[in-house]
Amino acid sequence: MAEITYGDVLVFGKYDLAEVTVEDGGLAKYIDLTPTNIPHSGGKHANKWFGKAKVNIVERLINNVMRTEDYTGKKTKSYKAVSEAFDIIAEKTKKNPVQVLVEALQNAAPREEVTRLQFGGISVPKAVDVSPSRRLDIAMRNISRGAVKASFKNKKSISACIADELILASKNEMNSFGVSKKEEIERVAQSAR
Repeated sequence: MAEITYGDVLVFGKYDLAEVTVEDGGLAKYIDLTPTNIPHSGGKHANKWFGKAKVNIVERLINNVMRTEDYTGKKTKSYKAVSEAFDIIAEKTKKNPVQVLVEALQNAAPREEVTRLQFGGISVPKAVDVSPSRRLDIAMRNISRGAVKASFKNKKSISACIADELILASKNEMNSFGVSKKEEIERVAQSAR
């Protein structure tokens, strides 16, 4: 059987996914780095178990930006914002923006969280490990929410805010909304042990 080669398939026509690496072994299975020119699958993985693990990671970022406020349901608007954010990241960091995205997700993904157990009539918080799929979902959600929140009532464009959020999270800085939320979740879980 012949090996599949993707030739010059680049995200947004600029960024190569072949050079992107995932250090976190747990998340590696759920971060899809399949080369695609246009990150838009049209929801073909929608109602399948673990279908989102087969959706390109850049498309998942676009979809998460699309979940909030001005961008609800506006895929083209979200696509343009993420594309411009990737250009800003490439200019500022001189690195592949998809690699910056992967590093940001690894740093913003919580390892522990709290669930509620009921014993009789009382509810008791209990610390539990987080599955890799949920870790990635939480990291994506927090990074997207942080970027949209930062651009609200601000002169900075959404593209600049997405770029800043991803760069800060990739450096594991507490100024990042995603990283600070992760620390908060893990701190609450630590106290519930």
